[in-house]
Amino acid sequence: MAANGKAATEKVPAVANPLSEEPTGIASNINYHAQFNPHFSPFKFEPDQAFFATAESVRDRLIKQWNETFLHFHKVDPKQTYYLSMEYLQGRALTNAIGNLNIQDAYADALNKLGHELEEIVEQEKDAALGNGGLGRLASCFLDSMATLNLPAWGYGLRYKYGLFKQRITKQGQEEIAEDWLEKFSPWEVVRHDVVFPVRFFGRVEVNPDESRKWVGGEVVQALAYDVPIPGYKTKNTISLRLWEAKSCAENFNLFLFNDGQYESAAKLHSGAQQICAVLYPGDATENGKLLRLKQQFFLCSASLQDIILRFKERRSGKGSWQWSEFPSKVAVQLNDTHPTLAIPELMRLLMDDEGLGWDEAWDVTTRTIAYTNHTVLPEALEKWSQPVMWKLLPRHMEIIEEIDKRFLAMINASRPDLEHKLSSMRILDHNPQKPVVRMANLCVVSAHTVNGVAQLHSDILKAELFADFVSIWPTKFQNKTNGITPRRWLHFCSPELSNIITKWLKTDQWVTNLDLLSGLQKFADNADLQNEWASAKMANKQRLAQYILHVTGVSIDPNSLFDIQVKRIHEYKRQLLNILGAIYRYKKLKEMSPEQRKNTTPRTVMIGGKAFATYTNAKRIVKLVNDVGEVVNNDPEVNSYLKVVFVPNYNVSVAEKLIPGSELSQHISTAGMEASGTSNMKFALNGCLIIGTLDGANVEIREEIGEDNFFLFGARADEVPRLRKERENGLFKPDPRFEEAKQFIRSGAFGSYDYNPLLDSLEGNSGYGRGDYFLVGHDFPSYMDAQARIDEVYKDRKKWLKMSILSTAGSGKFSSDRTIAQYAKEIWNIEECRVP
Repeated sequence: MAANGKAATEKVPAVANPLSEEPTGIASNINYHAQFNPHFSPFKFEPDQAFFATAESVRDRLIKQWNETFLHFHKVDPKQTYYLSMEYLQGRALTNAIGNLNIQDAYADALNKLGHELEEIVEQEKDAALGNGGLGRLASCFLDSMATLNLPAWGYGLRYKYGLFKQRITKQGQEEIAEDWLEKFSPWEVVRHDVVFPVRFFGRVEVNPDESRKWVGGEVVQALAYDVPIPGYKTKNTISLRLWEAKSCAENFNLFLFNDGQYESAAKLHSGAQQICAVLYPGDATENGKLLRLKQQFFLCSASLQDIILRFKERRSGKGSWQWSEFPSKVAVQLNDTHPTLAIPELMRLLMDDEGLGWDEAWDVTTRTIAYTNHTVLPEALEKWSQPVMWKLLPRHMEIIEEIDKRFLAMINASRPDLEHKLSSMRILDHNPQKPVVRMANLCVVSAHTVNGVAQLHSDILKAELFADFVSIWPTKFQNKTNGITPRRWLHFCSPELSNIITKWLKTDQWVTNLDLLSGLQKFADNADLQNEWASAKMANKQRLAQYILHVTGVSIDPNSLFDIQVKRIHEYKRQLLNILGAIYRYKKLKEMSPEQRKNTTPRTVMIGGKAFATYTNAKRIVKLVNDVGEVVNNDPEVNSYLKVVFVPNYNVSVAEKLIPGSELSQHISTAGMEASGTSNMKFALNGCLIIGTLDGANVEIREEIGEDNFFLFGARADEVPRLRKERENGLFKPDPRFEEAKQFIRSGAFGSYDYNPLLDSLEGNSGYGRGDYFLVGHDFPSYMDAQARIDEVYKDRKKWLKMSILSTAGSGKFSSDRTIAQYAKEIWNIEECRVP
């Protein structure tokens, strides 16, 4: 291929054709980048080189649209939204960009002229490792929808060098290695050398004679902007994801110390700056780890707000007199979870200390600007930062937080004496002498003008439980915004076969930007022709997935078996353990059957994928168990044509784009009341995959939309969970014999000699997080197994299964991120379309 590629490039002139839409001009432009923007030694045009040259040629077109969008926003000066998130899981950009620009075919032809296949070139791109799971993928879907809806909006994040780890599976289980996404470079980002802001850490607060205060001293790093273009679908609007990198100035490098042989000391500030954007969520078990995480969060908030304020002032400068009170009518800031909470005291500090506003004016501006999205009810995920650590790193911000807390207490005492006994849990500062902390979620709720949950059930729990006392003070502050996913990436581009069938039967491709049109498929759900086409598209996706699984794991799986997939972060509440215990029980029963009996079962391939956080021991034991079970089951000649168990390594966006279209059943089985929303459930449903799930998160709404008959429901409801935990504590739980049998089978050593007792012990005992089966795996096991038996039966009825699959896609219209973002724009941000003409 390489020689062929090089020979082909010699026939194509290397001419800059940045805006060409026809294959010959595109091929010339790609070749131009290969020769005049070379990143490799000459005389080669292998897939790697071809990818970078192709990406740069796409970027040419994006840059034109991008500059036009910048200019248009500047001219019209609309209110803009700035979305602050610690995570963005962008996935590969090449297919998405040429798809949104509607030039896939032209690029495929152009690459053929250069001796390459588009499919092969696309595979060269590495996923940007800027996120961990649902939070980061949601942020990326939101950016896609903001651009597609022509909204004036920006994303802000950090440019992690290594991001989240790359997962390798060995005999010991999961190993973490640094992700190499920036090892060469990213062809999509543009460094903005003119956009640099100072960010201070440590230091002290000086009080001036006029009582004004100033944060001085400490250490200062520079935030340098890298912009990534985000194109909308079939629109000129191209918005920005601005990622900050931490740098240190040349003057911070101590030449005297270096020449004296003290190399580490000479570069202390340089290496300190590099650490800030090295890794996503560095371990925070040590004081240094906590400081680094807090530095990351503050670095994102400070750089972004300085940028936002500067842009606001630049736009006002030509407009005569203006007031700071106009700021919230031009700027909306959305905090994606509690990680960017420090934006609140930082905006106050910038307004008071740098711009000279008084407290009341600064507070008015801040509270009308900032809104907060809550993503979790899990206590360990609601951030609480140590007060001593905060005083050390951010002394001025702690003064401001103390003042917010003090004024909140005074307000409650004056207006709601009935809440006085609740104050210790409602206030922002928890002064527990053993462990004084700042409660970030409370700071967000007190300071933001709007707080939203991300699925109806989750928002109801927030209002009824987590933030109930705050709701009694500010009943209109709380909203629900059910999450969504972009239909471009998650159906139109990742499953072209199914996408084409949908367009054919709906007689329009408008569904790609108006997902509600999918409901038009309902009337054809029984149509034999549609069912046959549907089945062949699903089969093509299953075969593609089977090839991928063989390639990455060496396990051969049968595309005619039921493909059953669970992919998400490995966490006890998401209950991968329930899934694997079910597979273990199934294996044991298959072993006990006669060959004749086995022939009557539904062959199944169980795939589980996801990363366990590096220090989360029980999650890593679950990964090990899945791999150990697979090792035994897949090599058992009696059973392996009826059951395979596969752990899919290094789950990320690009892997999801292969797994989801090829899936027929997917598991969303978290303990009810624990998952805020989930978005992979939406992606699977959109792709005609049936769900086995609990009434948790967005499952509740998916089941309402696609019809109860098309959803395999099991398990306790959210309102029953506290009572069940209590009964468990009082020794009233009677385990199902099947549950005991599955655990006993592991203990028998059937899956090797690894000690699984600590994992199984978490399901034993009578109380407490981490033991006493806090996540109700034992309680839900029997109804889970019964639901699995129903699935086996339905799958044998091909027509019925296909009808359910079609109705699943047909009912997925609500779960477009376009709908979610349109609601945010109207009901929280108050921004309007600003389309580039």
